[in-house]
Amino acid sequence: MSRRLITAIEIDGAGGHPAAWRGAELDPAAILTGEVALRAVQRAEAAGIDFATFVDTLEAPADEPAQVSARLDALGLAARIAPSTDRIGLIPTLTVTHTEPFHVQASVATLDFVSAGRAGWLADVSTSAEAAAVIGRREPAPAADTWREARYVVDVSRRLWDSWEDDAIIRDAPSGRFIDRDRIHYVDYTSPAFDIKGPSIVPRPPQGHPLTAVRLSSPEALQAAADADLVLLPGATELDDRLAAVRAASLTPRVLLSVSVLLDEDEASGVRRAAGAEVDYVGTVEGLADLIEGWNAAGVDGIHLRPASLELDVPVIAERLVPLLRERRLLGPAVDRATSLRNRLGLKRPANRYVGSRR
Repeated sequence: MSRRLITAIEIDGAGGHPAAWRGAELDPAAILTGEVALRAVQRAEAAGIDFATFVDTLEAPADEPAQVSARLDALGLAARIAPSTDRIGLIPTLTVTHTEPFHVQASVATLDFVSAGRAGWLADVSTSAEAAAVIGRREPAPAADTWREARYVVDVSRRLWDSWEDDAIIRDAPSGRFIDRDRIHYVDYTSPAFDIKGPSIVPRPPQGHPLTAVRLSSPEALQAAADADLVLLPGATELDDRLAAVRAASLTPRVLLSVSVLLDEDEASGVRRAAGAEVDYVGTVEGLADLIEGWNAAGVDGIHLRPASLELDVPVIAERLVPLLRERRLLGPAVDRATSLRNRLGLKRPANRYVGSRR
């Protein structure tokens, strides 16, 4: 049985293809000013796509002449794009393994304010020696340990977002009081990896809790997905078995199938453009729409598209694929008004766990 699909795109440099930056249609300098990403997100927003994710890692890009050897910070890029959009959700990747949880949650809360309630974060981990060397704070750890720690980071982030009640800011000029201290709370959080007393330095975000997403890039990530609002399931192979594994784990988030795409009416041209890249789908818009319809019937809640080229593939997604999916009644009407990302995806705003408690 089909249902209304959630739609999303990925922003990664000039696109997922390693040679996307070399196309004649693109000024490579525009990658590092954020203009390429901004154009792609604005096109997606105009088409009615629900949210965009932003790729990031702690490891430095490879210093190779044939590739762009720099990447914009995902959180900073999302903050750059937020004022120039008003409906699409913005979900940057944050690697939590070597970063301080207190600063992670404060950054995500700030993005939620900047975007007027359209923010989320894609929690990721790092097991590489390179990332550990870049940060220099701790040794690399196995995937199971890093994902276990990620769950603590997600938990304490939500507690810190709740550490300010919604009406804690009073701005009472006659009495000289800016906040009601009885509505700000210590979280007193202890985990095997860190301790945090709190409260946060940022008031409670507009959404209460910005959305938490996890990419199931490894078996170990499944444990962290139990705490997520959104799960990205990479690739379409063995889809039934992988969906069954997610459902069997008693997870309740929305599950989006995450696929890399290269859209080209000339299949031979598309194959040439895909050379040297791992792409899940190369072909026509109609062929991709057929696959999406089947994936929807199999039980996925949405589709997360990773374009090979932001300049070439996003316009096709926005101008042809999305209208075709809407024509097939896989998508509802485009959202034409500003709303929170939670509202857009049908998720409730969480209640504050500390309301009525003592500081």
